[in-house]
Amino acid sequence: MILLLLPDSDYDPTESAVPWDALQRAGLDVRFATPTGAPAYADPRLVSGGFGVLNPFFMTKKADLHLYQRMIQSAAFLKPLTYAEAVAADFEALLVPGGHAQGVRSLLESERAQALVVAFFQAGKPTAAVCHGMLLLARAIDPRTGQSVLHGRQATALPGLSMELLAWAVTAPWLGRYYRTYGQTVEAEVRAALATPTDFKTGPRLPRRDSAKDVRAGFTVRDGNLLSARWPGDCHRFAAEFLAMIMATRQATAADRLA
Repeated sequence: MILLLLPDSDYDPTESAVPWDALQRAGLDVRFATPTGAPAYADPRLVSGGFGVLNPFFMTKKADLHLYQRMIQSAAFLKPLTYAEAVAADFEALLVPGGHAQGVRSLLESERAQALVVAFFQAGKPTAAVCHGMLLLARAIDPRTGQSVLHGRQATALPGLSMELLAWAVTAPWLGRYYRTYGQTVEAEVRAALATPTDFKTGPRLPRRDSAKDVRAGFTVRDGNLLSARWPGDCHRFAAEFLAMIMATRQATAADRLA
C-alpha cells in the first residue's frame, strides 16, 4: 500500500491526482490520511475559481482536473485514515503533495505527519514530495541525528525567485498573500535543511509543463529513497519516476527474500 498525506484543505489537485492516477493504473493500493480522518478537498481556486486572464499560467489543466474528480470519488479518498492511525510499517511508500493556500499548513505543521516522514526515511522506503510538500520533509527531524531527514540529500522544491515570488508579485494586487504560505520561501527553508545550499537543485530557469504524453519537460531530483519535484508542471514525470522507484524496491525486496 502507498500512503498519500493530505492537509485539511487547499492542496494542489495536480500534485495529488496525477501521481494517484499513475499508481492506481499500475494496480497499486493508495490510501489517504488527513489530520482528522475527514475527506480533504483541494484548493478551490485551483479547481474552479481560477485566475481570470492568468488562467493559462496558473490554473490547473483540464486533464489533471479530470483525474482529480476521479480521485475524490474513490472509496479510499472518502474514508481516509487520520495521521494518528497511519503507521509507516503498514505502507511501502509515502507521497506528499504540495499546495500554497493557508489550509496546507495543517499538513506542513503537523508533528504527527513529520514523525511519519521520519519513520519512512528510517526504514528506507520510497518517499516522494513536490512543491510545498518538501517543507514537511524539511521539518521532519530525525531524533538520531537531530537534523532534518533531508540533511545529506540532494533535492528540489518550489524555486523562490523564478516561481514563488514571481507568482506572488503578479497576483498580489487582487489576491494579496495567496501565494505566500509563509514569510520565508519554500526554497529558503528547504536549502537550510540540507547539508549544503548547493544540494538544492532549481532546475531549468524557464520551467515548462510536462504532460502525460511527454514527461521530458518535467524536472525531478532522485537521491536514494527520496524523489522531489518543484511544481505541478513536473508531476507527470514525478509520477512516472515514483512508480518506477516503488517497482524497483519491490523487485529488490523479492530478490533479497530469494537469496
